[in-house]
Amino acid sequence: MRVKVKVAKVPIRVPGFRFAGVRCGLKESRKRDVAIIASDVPAAAAAAFTTNRVKAAPVLVGMERAKAGRLQAVVINSGNANAYTGRDGLAVAREVCAIVARELGINDRLVIPSSTGRIGVPVPRDRVRTGVRDAARQLSPDGFHQALEGIMTTDAFPKFATEGVVIDGHEITIAGMTKGAGMIAPRMTLPHATNLTYVLTDARATPAALRRVLNVALPQSFNAAVVDGDTSTNDTLVLMANGLAGNRQLTPSSRAFPEFCAAVTRILIGLARMVVKDGEGATKMIDIHVHGARTVRDAERVADTIARSPLCKTAFFGGDPYTGRIVCAMGYSGAVFDPQQVDIYLDDVQVVRRGHEIVGRVERRAAAVVGRPEFTLLIHLHAGNAAAYRFTSDLSLDYVRFNSAYRT
Repeated sequence: MRVKVKVAKVPIRVPGFRFAGVRCGLKESRKRDVAIIASDVPAAAAAAFTTNRVKAAPVLVGMERAKAGRLQAVVINSGNANAYTGRDGLAVAREVCAIVARELGINDRLVIPSSTGRIGVPVPRDRVRTGVRDAARQLSPDGFHQALEGIMTTDAFPKFATEGVVIDGHEITIAGMTKGAGMIAPRMTLPHATNLTYVLTDARATPAALRRVLNVALPQSFNAAVVDGDTSTNDTLVLMANGLAGNRQLTPSSRAFPEFCAAVTRILIGLARMVVKDGEGATKMIDIHVHGARTVRDAERVADTIARSPLCKTAFFGGDPYTGRIVCAMGYSGAVFDPQQVDIYLDDVQVVRRGHEIVGRVERRAAAVVGRPEFTLLIHLHAGNAAAYRFTSDLSLDYVRFNSAYRT
């Protein structure tokens, strides 16, 4: 059973942005599979993309166009990744952007594409062309949820977040949507994002300010998220600010920048946690905190290895407080530490003290912790002052069933 999350479909509007989501037949489910997000005016933008060496066609086009720091629209399809599709895939990615540009009367260099779905499958051009034209003609300030449905694939529930802040006396709206449940894993080299995420705001900000926001927010959000250890070919995150709120332009050195940055960071953390909570087959979410490492890289090695370990993740699923699998993963992580100095806690229950497992003394309390849908694994290496953080899901029988039927 996947984690059950009830999400109220509250109306969401971001001044100066319009949204659409339509059906064109890419999904066997016949649900919406093409979405467009468009700003009424060119917007400052920053984007992050997958670090997978095999990059989907829309990622290659998006990376090129996002460099300018100005965007006006994103066109997204689900049900086909347009990845590993060669020159034809690149042609399709550019063509859908051109269709949006013609329909909206804007420069096609201000449009970037995104895709999600099966890898290595040719894109049905006629269907996509029709869907993109329909979506462009249905854009509406009230279409946020339709667009969100259009980007979803294996998601069990829609994932979105909103926040309002006041900057220079002006009300600022920030809204984000994301899709993802599998192929979720962090990479340490920025820029990087996990799956498809779009954050829109009417704040006035420079592209440099938006890039700084992503540099701050991604390590705490999507780059800290792990479901299955696989990094997608299509990962994309786009942050757009159209400036219609009328605040003084935000730069990295603006007095109001930290407040804006914190608000976007909260949005991204919230979205990333929803993705992990919706991990394919997931029943639990585990926050992994590693302290006292010799270096940050060592702390990251320990946290990443545990978050990805099938043995650790299946133990989390089974509700087993035994830490043998955890210390084993720590040992092969590549981090330098003295095993005899390690302390480990499950929430506030200590289960390893100075390298000795003591779970037998606290079995009932420890089992109660790992039986919860969310809990914290805290590790102290006592090797230095560095720390790292990851959040991950368990690995259940449903994950295997779900992914073994990927094509069938």
